Amino acid sequence: MRHRILRPVASVLPGFGVVEHTGRTSGRAYRTPVNVFRNGDGFAIALTYGRESDWARNVLAANGCSIVHLRRRVDLTSPRLVHDESRRFVPAPVRLVLAAFGVDDFVVL
Repeated sequence: MRHRILRPVASVLPGFGVVEHTGRTSGRAYRTPVNVFRNGDGFAIALTYGRESDWARNVLAANGCSIVHLRRRVDLTSPRLVHDESRRFVPAPVRLVLAAFGVDDFVVL
């Protein structure tokens, strides 16, 4: 349900974005709203749906994806799954929110 609610605005709001990825077995194109943050010359995506979410598994299997963030589409490669209890990839205020929800895993691209 939250996908349908967030998808129209996720690509324009700070701290949000839409991951465009392809299903591992279906080959179908998907667009999933996520919490995404600039990380140097790449991005870090908080795994608020968990480490085993389909979108994360699809991105890792495909070795990349596209992200629409602040109305810009960016193609990204070399994803890696990172467990970081300090949540260094996100701004300080966001760290508190993610900590409250127990989110300490990220896909970094």
